[in-house]
Amino acid sequence: MRIRTRTTLSGPVIALAGELDHDSAPEIRDLFPSLPLKHGQQLVVDLGGLTLCDSSGITVLIAARDIAVAAHSTVVLAAVPDTGSRTLSIVGLDQVFPAHPTAQAAEAAWTPPTG
Repeated sequence: MRIRTRTTLSGPVIALAGELDHDSAPEIRDLFPSLPLKHGQQLVVDLGGLTLCDSSGITVLIAARDIAVAAHSTVVLAAVPDTGSRTLSIVGLDQVFPAHPTAQAAEAAWTPPTG
């Protein structure tokens, strides 16, 4: 598993490449609390480089959502592979995670909080 992170105006972006499975899930899950996610921002999880996402990977995405909710933020997915889209749809998580074709599209779609 290769993990790249970067920070944008809209919030942190984490790009995953390789296999998101039982072996790599703990490392990614442990990374989420250290990301600089501020109130009203979004956490973008870029899945474009994934070659596999098993049930442990789905659990990682739910953990990301929990971290975002605790920070009064959101989590969005980017570049979800076709097999991942199908799995998210089957388990109903396509209704929980907004998805964008690219991380850049997700960043562009973000609306800063007013107030």
